Amino acid sequence: MSWKNVEIDRQGPVAIVTMDRKEKLNAFNPTLMREMTEVALSFHGDQETRAVVLTGPKDYFSAGADLTDTEMWQTEGMTDVQLRDRFFLGVRLCEAWERMPQITVCAMEKLAVGAGVALPLACDWRVMGRSAYLYVPEIKIGLNLQWGAQPRLTRLVGPARAKRIIILCERMYADQALDWGLIDEIADDGQAREVALDLASRAAEMPAAAVRMVKEAVNNTANALNQVASYADADQSWLTSMLTPAQEARKAFGKG
Repeated sequence: MSWKNVEIDRQGPVAIVTMDRKEKLNAFNPTLMREMTEVALSFHGDQETRAVVLTGPKDYFSAGADLTDTEMWQTEGMTDVQLRDRFFLGVRLCEAWERMPQITVCAMEKLAVGAGVALPLACDWRVMGRSAYLYVPEIKIGLNLQWGAQPRLTRLVGPARAKRIIILCERMYADQALDWGLIDEIADDGQAREVALDLASRAAEMPAAAVRMVKEAVNNTANALNQVASYADADQSWLTSMLTPAQEARKAFGKG
């Protein structure tokens, strides 16, 4: 199977998934979201692959959601069910990655923004280049943090820090992200993929069945209340996106 924006490089028991729209710094549009969901689901029944590295091009990870993509906001001629389905694309994407039986390691260079933070939060481990930063600007465009990211973020950093990250929209660089528990390793710039690959390879050397059981056990323990906390976050984004302040904020954010 092949995709327009995603490539899979298999190196024995480790697969490297590279998403690359080749434009707009890997901003997520519906096409990329659907492809990345299909990619994740393709590993669910894969008994040979033991670990997966998720990365972008060498110079960046993702600039977040593509606010200029017409399909993102076009509503004419769509039913309520169709609209709701579109808002849940990111939710299903992150769920598909989180439920992969393989160990997943995300390698981020330069920038990871909005949706480009939400997806790594669904992975098991995260690696950042030393000069890279994380940035969650949803509040600035009048939206809540969705894709199930809020409970995942809160679990990692605690409620006070989660509120600060989401509400104040401050850029977080690698040292702070490591200190707060958002990432697991810092790599020299340009080496995040290699560090992530080392982690993935070490995980792949462990007994496969035991690793899968432990991952499932830890996830079920840590994420037990996630669905309760975020089952309607896409519905909330659907609602807030239609409010005048959100529409004005999106326009202003696009000009900034």
